[in-house]
Amino acid sequence: MKPRSSCSINGALLLLALVCCCLSSVARSQSSDSCSGSLAGVSKLIPFDTSNLTCLDAWSSQNFIVRYTSSGSTWSFVLSAPDKGGYVAVGFSPDGAMVGSSAVAGWSSGNGVGGVAKQYKLGGTSSGSCPPDQGSLSLVAKNTLVVSQAWRIYLAFQFTAAQPTPYLIYAVGPSKPSGNNYYLAQHRSYSSVAVNYVAGTTSSAGGGFDTKKWHGALAGLGWGVLMPAGIALARYFKGHDPFWFYAHISVQGLGFVLGVAGVVAGFKLNDDVAGDDSHQALGITILVFGCLQVLAFLARPDKSSKVRRYWNWYHHYVGRAAVACAAVNIFIGLHIAQEANAARAAYGIFLVVVALIAVFLEVKIWRRSRSG
Repeated sequence: MKPRSSCSINGALLLLALVCCCLSSVARSQSSDSCSGSLAGVSKLIPFDTSNLTCLDAWSSQNFIVRYTSSGSTWSFVLSAPDKGGYVAVGFSPDGAMVGSSAVAGWSSGNGVGGVAKQYKLGGTSSGSCPPDQGSLSLVAKNTLVVSQAWRIYLAFQFTAAQPTPYLIYAVGPSKPSGNNYYLAQHRSYSSVAVNYVAGTTSSAGGGFDTKKWHGALAGLGWGVLMPAGIALARYFKGHDPFWFYAHISVQGLGFVLGVAGVVAGFKLNDDVAGDDSHQALGITILVFGCLQVLAFLARPDKSSKVRRYWNWYHHYVGRAAVACAAVNIFIGLHIAQEANAARAAYGIFLVVVALIAVFLEVKIWRRSRSG
């Protein structure tokens, strides 16, 4: 009897596992959408015609599907996305950038049917700079809504325009707005694409470095890499005269030019995010230090001058202060840009390696001075 009871329990467990697998498979199939599918299940809940929509596989990694059509100057859009407990949004941008665009965001209300949909003006990337019920889209009254069905959100809306902006921005939020102010938490992930509305095709927005990446690359290389290298050349290679001098001014000069270019790119950004004020203030401080170093080079006294010693102190410590501020500011910038931890770790490893090499060379200099 005992073996038979054990077999019954095992059989029940196997049956339960099969049922769970089937339910999971059904849930996954119901929560997915594709351009080969239709809106038959939700079309009756959308207050405009959805029978002849152009479909885009908008954001494959998040299973975003966008359907749209136009009738005269009225454009109809339906965004379909998985309901993961947060908001989903589609923005309309003239240049592929999030800041400066207008977006429609929606989230389910939790009752399994409806939800909330609102327009937002994206004045920055922080919650407070994206006020609800503002934006440049001329939404058709009472035709903006959310339909929630089968673990998916259908964000439907209409607006009037001769032509939508050439770029669409998609975003997924970590949570729904809390309270009654409807401010959104900063997005968990986003994507930007260029859209050909006539052909019904999309392409990557920009296809290369944007201004923010140019700013980070130029400023990071100039202030954060070349400047420390130039200081090391002057400190540890003075035995190779005049090589150290020309190498020092060449590397420092290139670092200064790239750093200034990075600062100029930074001024073109219009971000409003936590830490941005301190990042800008440090960046301007570093730029001032760099300009002072250039002036010091142009006005350096002769080696026999009595003030040469004081000039050396000034030149050395202003340069070191600039590099220290640059290292801190690079980490602040990487945090603001929400770069992966790998980027911060890579620069941190670079600084550690530089520090270890500097300690080793300083010990060599100290031993040489004692033996000499």
